[in-house]
Amino acid sequence: MTASQRREQLVAVSRGLFAEKGFDGTSVEEIASRAGVSKPVVYEHFGGKEGIYAVVVDREVQALTAALTGALSAGGHPKLLLERTALALLTYIETSEDGFRILVRDSPVAQATGTFSSLIGDVATQVDHLLTAQFRRRGLDEDSSPLYAQMLVGMVALTGQYWLDARSPDKEAVAAHLVNLAWNGLSGLEERPTLTRHARH
Repeated sequence: MTASQRREQLVAVSRGLFAEKGFDGTSVEEIASRAGVSKPVVYEHFGGKEGIYAVVVDREVQALTAALTGALSAGGHPKLLLERTALALLTYIETSEDGFRILVRDSPVAQATGTFSSLIGDVATQVDHLLTAQFRRRGLDEDSSPLYAQMLVGMVALTGQYWLDARSPDKEAVAAHLVNLAWNGLSGLEERPTLTRHARH
């Protein structure tokens, strides 16, 4: 096996272990054992567990970012953008279940970037640009569009986490329900929403 092939093998083995057991539950010994190599081989290629974890997470972030950015940058009606974005996330979950499990798990404290929440924040920023234009067109308060972007993206992301295990209904139905709530809610936005004063807790 060439050095490059060995590196890819170690990444693949680690990806499966991190998805199954998380970062803390996975050891260099276990990675080496599953790959059929000695621990020094893992250290030689990645410097330790943190190094191989960073590579795995970086690849997953790139894959998901590419899918979501592609959906958001294709243009078209805002409702269609919402549909494509929801489907892109659900398709990623469907085809990269291990990768998504790794992204949504708590990452090590040292891993400040590349977490699912930072990725979702990046996507929300892209959505914010689209929403600002829509808010301007409809005479709504543009200053509140970042908040709505976070709400929309968070709704899709949390639904994706739920669907990861439930897998029912199918992804097209889940996407349709997401868009139904988000779009029909967005289409009836009030210019200056307020809470109902007489509501009791």
